Amino acid sequence: MKISELLRTETINADLKAKWKNEALAEMVDAMIKIQNGLDREEVIRVLLEREKLGSTGIGDGVAIPHGKLKGLKDLFISFGRSRSGVEFDSMDGKPVNLIFLLIAPEESVGVHLKTLARISKLLKNASVRQRLAGASDKQEIFDIILEEEEKL
Repeated sequence: MKISELLRTETINADLKAKWKNEALAEMVDAMIKIQNGLDREEVIRVLLEREKLGSTGIGDGVAIPHGKLKGLKDLFISFGRSRSGVEFDSMDGKPVNLIFLLIAPEESVGVHLKTLARISKLLKNASVRQRLAGASDKQEIFDIILEEEEKL
């Protein structure tokens, strides 16, 4: 499954205001909820924070991929956030994150969930992709970059 098939421009926040992990997660969940009726904001945030307790999803190089599984969910949902100033995310490299992909999957999904996480990780391993996303002017440009770069994977 392609990232671009799951991500919508409405769930892209090109200017996260959050300075801390919990605030960033809440901001990104709020963007997701606007188009995904029926998601329980507090439950989604709780699931994400529970996963963070196992170890930070801040993978380094200014990137975080918070994710979690929700009971009763039918589809996989993704949102993307960019912070120009950086978010304290307890990253593995100790540095703030600027690019965040948030993934919420059905509780029983395994394969699609892991494949999507791997695809996001592979996309963001490329330093030039990270630079392009960090420098994009707006959410449409961010989406276009993801679409373009994903074709190269």
